[in-house]
Amino acid sequence: MSLDQLAKSRLNEHVSALLRPPRAYTLQEDLGLSATPDPLRIFDRALLARRRRRVAATAVEHDFLLARVADELAERLEIIKRRFPLAANVGAHHGLLSRRIRGLAGVERIIDVDGTARLLSDAGDMRVVADEEALPFADASLDLVVSALALQLVNDLPGALVQIRRALKPDGLLLASLLGGATLQELRAAWIAAESEISGGASPRVAPFADVRDLGALLQRAGFALPVVDSETVTVTYANPLDLMREVKAMGASNILAARRRQPVTRRLLMRAAEIYAERFAGKGGRVPATFEILTLTAWAPDPSQPKPLRPGSAQARLADALGVSERKLKQ
Repeated sequence: MSLDQLAKSRLNEHVSALLRPPRAYTLQEDLGLSATPDPLRIFDRALLARRRRRVAATAVEHDFLLARVADELAERLEIIKRRFPLAANVGAHHGLLSRRIRGLAGVERIIDVDGTARLLSDAGDMRVVADEEALPFADASLDLVVSALALQLVNDLPGALVQIRRALKPDGLLLASLLGGATLQELRAAWIAAESEISGGASPRVAPFADVRDLGALLQRAGFALPVVDSETVTVTYANPLDLMREVKAMGASNILAARRRQPVTRRLLMRAAEIYAERFAGKGGRVPATFEILTLTAWAPDPSQPKPLRPGSAQARLADALGVSERKLKQ
């Protein structure tokens, strides 16, 4: 066995030591409540896996949004002056985010985790094929979890966050980006209008994504401390709506909703949706915009050393003194 093979073998042994049998933790179970045997299924994860396998060879040609998010997460991580001996990239795709952060000071080893083995063929040496809905890591085994544009497609986001929090060591960091509710709002509106006009009703064709106002509460419910969520809107333009639809398909991200219609889209419906999209949203040059809302989450696994809010009434100084004004009691 060569030195390189021996090194890889030891890496795999190290990864295996961190893993436990895959088990999906739900928020209800973690809080000691009865778990629902058949949780609400929004996304057809099996279909998502098939589509990602199909586009794995060309995924890198359509990763402009993933690259942008990876750069942003790397910049945020760089300003956190901490050591992260072991990190996991959840929903790693082809390992782009891991390559961005691998050279940063403090990040020592990264495990790439994805449910599609073909995507991981271009990832780093430490790889685990696992679904984001059933992470296989032992409790308190990771110092850092990062994720880029993967968590928006899990059926039980609160449960996935619970799993991540459990896998993190005390004071471990979660840094993740996912698509928000405004994503592809133009395409959603065009499909609804076209289908209502042609068939008198509409079926869901664009995924519902999380709202920025809800994610902070979800992080707290999942047991995280010091949660911060912020939103950025990215607008990409295309020559026409059909080019946008082709790109979404090439990303493996076309309609995977469990409640989707099973009949193929007719040419009439497709062309009418494209017409409505162009009529409503095209700019002066004829190009059409597509909105992507990027939500970025920063949160920490609880630890006694973390700062805590002061108890009401425990302040040692008055705001009036700091502002240099007199204090007056309000009338009862």
